[in-house]
Amino acid sequence: MIKMNLTQRIWISFIAIILMVGLLIGIIYPISLKSTLTEETYRIIEQEQLRFSDPYGEYLIPPQSEVDFIERREAERSVGHLFLMNQYGKLEGDPVPTEVVLEMSERAHNQMTRRGRYELTYNGATLFYVVYKVYTTGGEAYHISFMWDTYRDQMVNRLWGRLSYIMVLAGILSLIPAFWLKHYLKQPLTSLGNHFEQIAKRNWQEPFHWEGDKDFEKLSEQFEKMRQNLKRYDAAQKTFIQHASHELKTPIMVVKSYAKSVKDGILPKENLEKTMDVILEESNRMEKRVKDMIYYTKLGSFKEAPMNKELFFFGAIAYGIEERFRLQRDNVRIRVNGDNTEIYGDRELLGVLLENLVENALRYAESWIEIAAEEEEDLVTISVMNNGEQIPESEIEHIFTPFRKGNKGQFGLGLAIVNRICELHGGYPTVFNEAAGVRFTMVLPRAKDKTAKESQ
Repeated sequence: MIKMNLTQRIWISFIAIILMVGLLIGIIYPISLKSTLTEETYRIIEQEQLRFSDPYGEYLIPPQSEVDFIERREAERSVGHLFLMNQYGKLEGDPVPTEVVLEMSERAHNQMTRRGRYELTYNGATLFYVVYKVYTTGGEAYHISFMWDTYRDQMVNRLWGRLSYIMVLAGILSLIPAFWLKHYLKQPLTSLGNHFEQIAKRNWQEPFHWEGDKDFEKLSEQFEKMRQNLKRYDAAQKTFIQHASHELKTPIMVVKSYAKSVKDGILPKENLEKTMDVILEESNRMEKRVKDMIYYTKLGSFKEAPMNKELFFFGAIAYGIEERFRLQRDNVRIRVNGDNTEIYGDRELLGVLLENLVENALRYAESWIEIAAEEEEDLVTISVMNNGEQIPESEIEHIFTPFRKGNKGQFGLGLAIVNRICELHGGYPTVFNEAAGVRFTMVLPRAKDKTAKESQ
C-alpha cells in the first residue's frame, strides 16, 4: 500500500473528483446529447418549415439576442425544402437525389397524420426531415423540410468545446480550495502532532487549545483532558512511590539498626527474644505494606481482564469475615445484618473489600462493629459501621487516597483498595459521621437479570 501524506491525499482527492465528473460527463453527456439535439433538429426543421410557408406568421418568435439571430440564420441556410404532389410529382424545391426523393415520397404517401418526423441514411450521413401534408384542389401535396446531421454535429462540437473550457476552468479554480483545505487541515494537525511529540517525551506541561473550527476545538479539548489525566497520573505515581518509600524506609531502618546492634553484642530490649520480636514485628509490617502495594497495583489489571462475577448472598462473605476478626479484640462485638441480601460481583474482591473495612473499623471501634447489606431499587449498599470517634471533616474528602495519614497516624492502602474494588464493580464508596460513630458505605449495582425479572 502506497503511503501518502496529507497534502498528497488532498491533491489526489481533488484530481479524482475532477476525473470522475469528467468520466460521468463523457459517458452520460453523449447519450443524452444525441436525443436532445435530435429533438432540437426536428424543432428547427419544423420552425423553418412554418417560416418558409408563412414568413410573417405570428407564431414565429423574434430573436432574443445576437447569438440567437446568428444561429437562426445558420439554421435557415441548413434547412432545405421540397414540395411533392400526389406522392411522386415533384413541384419545386432544393435538389435532392432520386433515391432520397423516392423514400421521402413513400413515407409521405403512407403518413396518416398531418405532420410526421422521419430520418434516413444516405452515403453514411443522416438526413432528418419533416413531412407536412397540405390539401389542395388538385389533391394532396407534401411540404418536406430536411436537414443533414452536419448541423447537429456542429452543435455537438460547439457544446463540447464550451464544456471543455468549463472543465479546464473548473480544474484550475479547484486549485484554490485545494490549497485552502491543505492549509486549513495541516495547521492544527501539525500543532497537535508537535504536542504529541512533547507528550511522548513525558513533557505534558504545555496546554493545547485550538479556536475556530468546532471539530478541531473538540479534538483539542479531548487532547487537553488526556494531558490533564496524564499529569494527574504522573503526580499520583510520584506520590505513590514517595509514600511507598517512606512506608518501607521506617521498618527497614528499625530492622537494620536492631540487627546491627545484635551483631555488635548490644540488645536494644531487655533480652534477645524481645529484640527479635521487634525485628519480626517490623518485618511483618513491611511484608503487609508490600503485599498491599502489589495488590493495589494488581487491581488496575482488572479493568482490562474480565472479573469472575456471580450472584451470591452477602452472608457468604460477611460471616467468614466476622469469624476471622472476632478474637482480635475481645472487647469489640461484630454483628451481621442483611445476610440474605443478594450481591452480584466478584466474590473474592468483595471479600477483600469487606475485610479491609472491618480491619479499619477494628482500629477505631470502642465496643461494636456492624456489617450490613441492603437492597435499594437497582442498587445494593454494603456498610461497615463502628462506634469509635468521628473522622475530622477535613479528612473525609481524602479518606480513600493512598497512604493518606489518619487521625491515629496510620498510613496504608486499605481504603484505597476498597475504593478501587468499588470502581471495578461500577459503584462508589462513601463515608459519614453519625451520632453513634462512623459508617463506611459501598454502593454497588444490582444484577441486571434480577432487576429485569422484578420489573416484569
